[in-house]
Amino acid sequence: MNNIPVTAFGAKALEAALLKLKDVSRPRIIEDIKVSRAHGDLKENAEYHAAKEEQSFIEGRIKEIELKLSRMQIIDVTKLSQNGRCVFGTTITLMNSADNSEITYQIVGEDEADISLDKISCHSPIASALMGNEEGDKVIVKAPKGDIVYKILSVKYYI
Repeated sequence: MNNIPVTAFGAKALEAALLKLKDVSRPRIIEDIKVSRAHGDLKENAEYHAAKEEQSFIEGRIKEIELKLSRMQIIDVTKLSQNGRCVFGTTITLMNSADNSEITYQIVGEDEADISLDKISCHSPIASALMGNEEGDKVIVKAPKGDIVYKILSVKYYI
């Protein structure tokens, strides 16, 4: 099995999600099942079936997170050699050569990726094009509407 790269922040978020599922969601759903059982005939008890379905989802999510945590490779970007190279965890400011617009992304693991927070998956086309390049380099990103040329303006090593 391959290790799953994750930032220190991402690892803490997964651990917090697991703790919430185990300490809050699981006990709540157990109580919901107990209450719905008291309502009588289980065959026609919609509350009971909904609670059992939610319990199944919660248990599946717990197993999924536990597996990810066991395979995680935490990468602390602040401890990497700060040589201006684009690597996992770095925050990169780019300039689009077509219109001189700037955008900043952090390269993170798949579970951490959230474009609304400018966090892109290390497996995304743009991150793949950036990896290994340095400040000042031009990179070509293959996009559905055609190639996009970016210039790497800065590479930052912070959380």
